[in-house]
Amino acid sequence: MDLQKEFWIKNMVCSRCLKVITQELEEMGITVLSLELGKLLVESSKNTNTEVTYKVTKVLHSNDFEIVQSEGEMLVEKVKIILIQLLTQLPLHLKTNTSEHLSSTLNRDYKILSRLFSKNENTTIEKYFIKLKIEKVKELIQLKQYSFSDVAYMLDYSSINHLSRQFKEIVGMSMSDYKNTEKWKRNFYDEII
Repeated sequence: MDLQKEFWIKNMVCSRCLKVITQELEEMGITVLSLELGKLLVESSKNTNTEVTYKVTKVLHSNDFEIVQSEGEMLVEKVKIILIQLLTQLPLHLKTNTSEHLSSTLNRDYKILSRLFSKNENTTIEKYFIKLKIEKVKELIQLKQYSFSDVAYMLDYSSINHLSRQFKEIVGMSMSDYKNTEKWKRNFYDEII
């Protein structure tokens, strides 16, 4: 009889490791039914429940991921994934504010989400989202296809001055200085906290 098991994965918020994890699990005799950001569904006919959990844990740990242990941690990972996915389709123009978007998408009160996020990540959802947006700004600057005004518009900033202040506060240099140095340092989304 085939055993199916679902895992939620902490800090899997970018797609760069999906292929590696799938390959490593399949080499261990575990079929990956689906793997998306933060969520893994596997099946095995040759392994017990304990063996599947052990093998999945081993592969995830070797790739610097952890299995989520509680519902609270799972909600935090879902918040991260939702925010990252918002930045994949630009321009970013939410019909509601971020808190309302998260609350309606996850069917949870925003105060609960905010409290869980702050407790687990030692930062607020707002600060995390700003850091994500600044990483997206760095990417757009490096593409050299957009003006700073275009970037501010695409990321739904009220003005270029607002974006400039946040960028300098987080990166430690102006957007112009960042563009001109070409010694660009960007962070993977799973490294942002």
